Amino acid sequence: MGQRHVQIAGFAAISFAIAFCAVASSASAQSLTDRFKSLFGGKSEEPAQTEPKPTDEPKAELNCPPVAIRAGASTYAVAAPGKQAVGNDVRFQATITRTARDCTKVGGEISARVGIQGRVIAGPAGAPATVEVPLRVAVVQGGVGEKVIVTKAYKTTVAMAEEESAPFTIVADDVVYPLPSGATADSYIFYIGFDPQLVSQEKSKPAKKKK
Repeated sequence: MGQRHVQIAGFAAISFAIAFCAVASSASAQSLTDRFKSLFGGKSEEPAQTEPKPTDEPKAELNCPPVAIRAGASTYAVAAPGKQAVGNDVRFQATITRTARDCTKVGGEISARVGIQGRVIAGPAGAPATVEVPLRVAVVQGGVGEKVIVTKAYKTTVAMAEEESAPFTIVADDVVYPLPSGATADSYIFYIGFDPQLVSQEKSKPAKKKK
């Protein structure tokens, strides 16, 4: 009974710590951040957010939509077979921690790159040796009648081995959509989030536990 409480408390502590991974000082996290910056011309990454935030900065000639995490899709938790992803039955959980975007006008279209950085943490039930992280990026025209302009799916595989957590990065560099006209561009949003339906149905074997 005591060991079970320790496992739950340990997983909760790791989950809580994910909020601060943006300032983690580990070498692996640092190298991943450097790669993330280089893909976006050295621009600072934006904190992940649940809704677009206004800015006081002057608008650029090209309006590049803000990035927002779709409600209900900010985390991705997987349980042991036949179980629900709660408590000791959680095998792993993925969370989005940073986002960035870049837009270029090409003729009558916008070619965008949307970067997503996050972390996968092992749960009490034991994470598999590799984890498949499924994500979706959508260009949406917000408003009363929300309209999806483009939606694309992406997956990346994260090696967990015997690590308690591991970072991941996906850069969606093939997001292309028609150039919006006039003030319509102000209502555009890049929505991102986990999409569990993209994961294959194959069950991964659990990683070997330390003796």
